[in-house]
Amino acid sequence: MRPEVQVFVADGPLPDWDAEGEENDRRYDQITGITEPVTGEEAQALVACFGPDDCYGAAWALLHLIETGPNPVLTTEPAVFSGSAGLGGPGVAPGH
Repeated sequence: MRPEVQVFVADGPLPDWDAEGEENDRRYDQITGITEPVTGEEAQALVACFGPDDCYGAAWALLHLIETGPNPVLTTEPAVFSGSAGLGGPGVAPGH
């Protein structure tokens, strides 16, 4: 795994909307500093870095970076998302 990916992953999940602007900017700069495409190993590690919201667009940049790697990154739905609002699970009508 490349050093810039290791550093990003080591910093943990993206912050939420309440984080300071400088932290959001720093994490976004880290994402955009990772050269595409990512490897399968890097993509799997990066998936764990999504935070509780879109972090002022940084989550979308992270998603697009992950999409440059081999697919599928995940073969099963992560437990953390199971049943989350708007993401399917119990009580959600099929197709909604």
